[in-house]
Amino acid sequence: MALFSSRERWSSRAVFVFAAIGSAVGLGNVWRFPFIVEQNGGGAFLIPYFVALLTAGIPLMILEFGLGQKMQAGAPGSLAKIKKSLEWIGWLGVMVSAIVVTYYMVVMAWSMKYLYHSFSAVLPWADNEGDFFMTNVLQMTPDPGVLGGLVWPLVLALAICWIIIFLILYKGVGRVGKIVKWTVPLPVILLLILLVRGLTLDGAAEGVTHYLTADFSVLRNPSVWLAAYGQIFFSLSLGAGLMIAYASYLPKKADINNNAFITSLSNCGISFFAGFVVFSVLGYLAVLQNAAVADVAAGGPGLAFVVFPMALAKLPYAPFFAVVFFLSLLTLGVDSAFSLVEAVVTAVKDKFPKWKKSIITGVLCIVFFLIGLIFVTHPGLVWLDIVDHWLNNYIIVVVGLLQCIAVGYYYGAEKFRDYVNDVSDVKVGKWWTFCVKYLTPAILIYSIIQSAIASASVPYEGYPVWAINIGGWGMTVVAYVLAILFMKDKYKVWLLAKLLWVVALVVLVATGHSAWAMFFFGVTVFYVGLVYFVWRTGSVKSFLKFKK
Repeated sequence: MALFSSRERWSSRAVFVFAAIGSAVGLGNVWRFPFIVEQNGGGAFLIPYFVALLTAGIPLMILEFGLGQKMQAGAPGSLAKIKKSLEWIGWLGVMVSAIVVTYYMVVMAWSMKYLYHSFSAVLPWADNEGDFFMTNVLQMTPDPGVLGGLVWPLVLALAICWIIIFLILYKGVGRVGKIVKWTVPLPVILLLILLVRGLTLDGAAEGVTHYLTADFSVLRNPSVWLAAYGQIFFSLSLGAGLMIAYASYLPKKADINNNAFITSLSNCGISFFAGFVVFSVLGYLAVLQNAAVADVAAGGPGLAFVVFPMALAKLPYAPFFAVVFFLSLLTLGVDSAFSLVEAVVTAVKDKFPKWKKSIITGVLCIVFFLIGLIFVTHPGLVWLDIVDHWLNNYIIVVVGLLQCIAVGYYYGAEKFRDYVNDVSDVKVGKWWTFCVKYLTPAILIYSIIQSAIASASVPYEGYPVWAINIGGWGMTVVAYVLAILFMKDKYKVWLLAKLLWVVALVVLVATGHSAWAMFFFGVTVFYVGLVYFVWRTGSVKSFLKFKK
């Protein structure tokens, strides 16, 4: 009880929900969701999206909230309390947050640079938006092997962003609670301003109609359903340890289920709302260019930093609306950014309780800033894209899968459901158990297999194989190794050996040395396996005699 009573607490339930919503809602709600909808059947996509929310998003949100609240610890500590050998799964989730925040903050630095330029009588990108982003902001070179030094304006913007994150976090969740009361509603208000302006533009109706027009034939396409589950999983910030960390600061009897429903539905509602903002403006741009809406639509950074600025530059009072837009991006990003850092801080503080949280926060901010410098070199966008792709497909999804196994089979899904129902306003039925034990793991396994097949067929985005091996597979292996090394369990050496065995097999097969791979497989399975099980008998003497 002493440990629980000394733990930081959210000042109210509302503050926790605001913080969780702020963590889930981020840049992807604006630049990813609307494009995913448009590319996957328009309004018809909302059907698999809702199914994915109900069968994966909300169940996993309940799982992560419940773990943190019940165990009163960050992701590693919570998983370790189920079974000590599962601690590494929590650390793998923490590694997700640590890696993501190093490049997520760089995207915020881009937004800050655009915000700075928005305070101009004439927007500097008005003549050539794509050239401004690639040449002026990123100073982009396509060869990942030629770093070409740092882009110093972005380094400065990145440093300012990190100072802001430190000032928010260093006093703990009490300070965070005060901040989210402003940073969560503010971007919604800013987006509402853009929506009102967008709906008054020529072509807005065509843009919104294009956004929502349903092509129900796509529902027969498995890739559309996989896209829906992927969007739900990533947009809710699951598998990164941060929802577990946030929930660990709840009182022991705080609600779980209803908070999970509120957080999940708020995130999806803001994504849906952002689609109207984006496509009302894209409809206007299509009219100006005498083109179809589909021809001007784009997703990812291209939407936020090329297409949307292009449309904003053509509006009356363009600088004002540019300030509104890029300020909304910054406020959307800041909540997600400091929640990612908090996930790591919580895990480290739990492991070393005597360390001051402010010192941990400061050191981590400096370390993450230094690591993030690779993404503000001239080919930084290439490295960002590679790391992000592999992280999403081979680490985050795996963490979600392993969390389902840990709770569903080691702790017991029914036992866990009884607990969260006991403390919650809204009760969940056996559908939750079915999703956590069977449906969600099956979907995540299928997703991993599909990603592996795609990666094996052609190099991702045509990038050099050596860059993919370093920034993709290399980063993935390092994350798994560190996750195992950070755990306290005495079997971590054995776990590490198993991981390296799998990596060696994959490398041998991938490089065309299948004969050596099979030799290595046979030797390790048959002979090393034989030695291990003989060793487990205890001694030669005990092996030669039956126990009395």
